This record gives sequence, C-alpha cells and structure tokens, in this order.
Amino acid sequence: MQAVSKARAGLLGLVSVFLISCAPGAQFGATSFQAQYGTARTALEAGRYDRAISGYTRLLSEAGPLEPRLRLELAHSYLRAGKFAQAAQEARRVASSQSGAAQGAALSVQATADHELGLAALAAGDSAKGGAFLRQADTAMKQVVTTYPDLDPLGALAARRASIAVRLRAL
Repeated sequence: MQAVSKARAGLLGLVSVFLISCAPGAQFGATSFQAQYGTARTALEAGRYDRAISGYTRLLSEAGPLEPRLRLELAHSYLRAGKFAQAAQEARRVASSQSGAAQGAALSVQATADHELGLAALAAGDSAKGGAFLRQADTAMKQVVTTYPDLDPLGALAARRASIAVRLRAL
C-alpha cells in the first residue's frame, strides 16, 4: 500500500514537472480560462477530484494547444478519484499523441490505472480480464522506466512494475 501511495505521489510530481516544463510562453487568451484552470488545478491539489474532473472537462472545449496538458491533468484527476477506466482512457489518448516527458507522464497514469483495474478484476475472480489489464500496465510501465528513467528518480514506478510482474507470474 505504501508503494501505491508513493507511486501516486510520484505521478502528481511528474504531472507538476510536465506542467512547469511545457508550453513556455503559452497564452491562455481569456482571463476566465485562467481562472477556471486555477479552480480545477486547486481542486485536484486539494483532493476534490470530482470538482477537478468537471473543471478540466469544461476547459477542454477551448483548450486549443493546451488540450494534451489538460487531458493529462484530467486523467490524473480520474486516477486520484478511483475512476480507473476513465483515467486509463484519457491517459492513452495523451500518450498516443505526445512524445517525451508528456508521453512518459501519460503512460505512468495509464499503467497505474490499468494496474488498479487488473487488481480489481482479479479480486472479482476474473483472472482473464485481470491478466489482460496487468499485461497492459506492464507494457506501459516498462516503456516509462526504460525510455524515461528520469521520471522515476525514487524507483516507485519500477517497484509498481515489479509488483505487476509478481501478479502476472501468479496467474
């Protein structure tokens, strides 16, 4: 459980690093967009995940070039809210359209969500579905730890991958 908490904290850190490092000089255009973004971001950081989800969802229609960034934060909000299927879906969308640190951060969220979905399926007695989710999680996490090792400075993602491997061997 401690590894899961560390992994989630690490993912929040990754998202923060990504947000700080991307889109230099990007202009939001409307002050209302900035205010709405601030509200959604504050809700995410304060643990009000449903409010963050609705805020990011509203912003997507006018996000323009910031769409991948907002989708990643939306995916992270879903993840923190325990809405793992939605988190995986949004994260896959970002991972497939981005490269570099943005792709790595999205793959981290996707892998974490798929891992949680796999564990839930296994707990419900569905080893086929659980195994499929765990294999997806392992594939995504492998890409993160091998391609973007700087996104896992404390080894939390590698530890999650090791946990996934143990579960897969047991199937």
